[in-house]
Amino acid sequence: MVLADVDVATAGARAGAEVVRSLYGRRLDRIDKGAGDFATAADVEAEKAILEVLRAARPGDAVLGEEGGQQGAGPAEAVRQWLVDPLCGTLNYAVGNLLVAVNVALRGGAAAVADPFAGEVYFTDGETAHVRREGAGDALLAPTSATRLVDVNLDPPFPGAPGFRAVELLAQPRFAGHFRPRVVSTTLALAWVAAGKRAAYVTDGGDLSGSVHFAAGIALCRAAGCVVTGVDGAPVGEGALGGGGGHGLVAAADEETHELLMSMIRGG
Repeated sequence: MVLADVDVATAGARAGAEVVRSLYGRRLDRIDKGAGDFATAADVEAEKAILEVLRAARPGDAVLGEEGGQQGAGPAEAVRQWLVDPLCGTLNYAVGNLLVAVNVALRGGAAAVADPFAGEVYFTDGETAHVRREGAGDALLAPTSATRLVDVNLDPPFPGAPGFRAVELLAQPRFAGHFRPRVVSTTLALAWVAAGKRAAYVTDGGDLSGSVHFAAGIALCRAAGCVVTGVDGAPVGEGALGGGGGHGLVAAADEETHELLMSMIRGG
């Protein structure tokens, strides 16, 4: 039986999550990646497990992995490319914090985000988005701003400075009047926006549409009906096409929340 792309993405994310769970709590050596970043054996082994799923189901597809880099044709040559982040939130994981994500996305198509310790996999076929919980059926994702919680990524680098600084957004009295900030340092927060657990997510950055860290979460949010743009208000991905915009990310549960955050980002 030939699996649909969404089933491949989900199987890959689940395989990675199983490795992440199995290695949790062990003493893991850190593999230095420079600029304060590092990987662990859990990152490497989880990516291997995901690649095994992708190679078995889609042997002709290219893969860009956070740890292994490009395998197969590059994005310019490949018709299909998978983007894999086997453990988003490595520092969290290394210090015993359970807030991490496993991200698997087909560029421009299906995607899945696994929460290894909650036993949840968020997934989309590119048109609708659901969550699958252990011991329960699939549920349609329903974004809502009711929580008023907004995750803001404060990790460097900050390419938008001085025009945009996330910390300055948090300092605005209007922000405190409407929202409550959270900082989880993992793109699991994007899946939470799609699922209604967060009102929005904000991060600085370049064009994140092809990022192994962000592609799966962006796909989930779009399919769930969230409003997704760059911090400049441009559609994410336009920068890569020469549009000059779409840097960073503002993913909001609804138009009202997005407009309010954009007015604060613009200083209005």
